[in-house]
Amino acid sequence: MEQALWYLFVGTRGGSTRVAIVRAIDERPRNANQLAEAIDMDYNTVRHHLEKLEEHDVVEEGQEGYGALYFLTDRFEAHREAFHEIVDTVEESE
Repeated sequence: MEQALWYLFVGTRGGSTRVAIVRAIDERPRNANQLAEAIDMDYNTVRHHLEKLEEHDVVEEGQEGYGALYFLTDRFEAHREAFHEIVDTVEESE
């Protein structure tokens, strides 16, 4: 999982957007539209990043379909400390 986190948040373009999405979901579960508003980003861009986060088991839909809320997965929660270390390392270097 730690390798996937490095890849998602550091190794590819859009890592900062994915960090913002994870932080917004951590505040409270949100749907894609609410996330787009919360991080001031285009809806389609948010959907793209949510798909990547889902593929790597970072977020999951609470239900399928329009208005589905996204939650952080149990697997991500088990590696939350690694996420914070990765984000701190990247933010310190900026």
